[in-house]
Amino acid sequence: MKQTFSRAPRFPSFLASQQRRTLTGLLLPVNTGAEVTYMNMTAYNKGRLQSSFWIVDKQHVYIGSAGLDWQSLGQMKELGVIFYNCSCLVLDLQRIFALYSSLKFKSRVPQTWSKRLYGVYDNEKKLQLQLNDTKSQAFVSNSPKLFCPKNRSFDIDAIYSVIDDAKQYVYIAVTDYLPISSTSTKRTYWPDLDGKIREALVLRSVKVRLLISFWKETDPLTFNFISSLKAICTEIANCSLKVKFFDLERENVCATKEQKDHAFPKLNRNKYMVTDGAAYIGNFDWVGNDFTQNAGTGLVINQADVRNNRSIIKQLKDVFERDWYSPYARTLQPTKQPNCSSLFRLKPASNKSATYGASTKDPASA
Repeated sequence: MKQTFSRAPRFPSFLASQQRRTLTGLLLPVNTGAEVTYMNMTAYNKGRLQSSFWIVDKQHVYIGSAGLDWQSLGQMKELGVIFYNCSCLVLDLQRIFALYSSLKFKSRVPQTWSKRLYGVYDNEKKLQLQLNDTKSQAFVSNSPKLFCPKNRSFDIDAIYSVIDDAKQYVYIAVTDYLPISSTSTKRTYWPDLDGKIREALVLRSVKVRLLISFWKETDPLTFNFISSLKAICTEIANCSLKVKFFDLERENVCATKEQKDHAFPKLNRNKYMVTDGAAYIGNFDWVGNDFTQNAGTGLVINQADVRNNRSIIKQLKDVFERDWYSPYARTLQPTKQPNCSSLFRLKPASNKSATYGASTKDPASA
């Protein structure tokens, strides 16, 4: 479950989707004095509140993939960034939190938003700041477009800005990649991000790496779209696309049905992109319905000097390469059955370009 968290002077406040209000995970905060607000997202566009950010003491911010489900934190590999003592960014995220809160008793989005909910920074006016001794620019984006008041960048536009500025490479890590928009009656191609990747590959010769999670909910059409992406580089010079699937559940393939029924999925739930000059960390997988219906927030960070080992760009690149060269990342043959006797004899792949620690949860911090 995705939630936003803001710590008030006395008690914390939570925002959660109306659809998930029966979950026992929220009972403890309520019983200890926390204020929990539910949003009925179905009243606006049949989506969900999927934002995942925390605001602490009006000074510190976390934004990333992690929710507050103990099973999620125990079984899923998450990634996020923390900003300490950054009241300017806090102010902007507080306005998104306030926007959500303003809708709790409404059945439709207002025709005009209050000026107090306008964005403070966007792609045209970025926050200038120092992150780990590195000169940086940052802004937050929002989805769906229905929830973007004046001066608030739409998530898709934020992602476009990061890809368009890339000169050498674009590394993308997501749980699901499915450029489709679905309704109860039909599914249609959603080209917004898939088309942007093709443009970077063909028109600008930018190297693209896609790291996608492989798990029981992976849509079979994902492989069709990946094959289509690969096909465009077949006879084009300087077109470089590589795709790997990150599988943390290989051991579960050979488990008994009873074990599978009781096991919480082990999953690489990262949702970020890093290039040679910028990073995007969001709350969505690259699936059409996520951006068009669900409420989520993204963060863009631009840095010119990425040689500093403490820079966000360098940290995220190292995390990506750590996962890319790990034994869990592989080019899948979906029809091939695994050899269960060999699953625990995996030899780690050599990693010539990334250095990292032993932790499987390695959030980049600012």
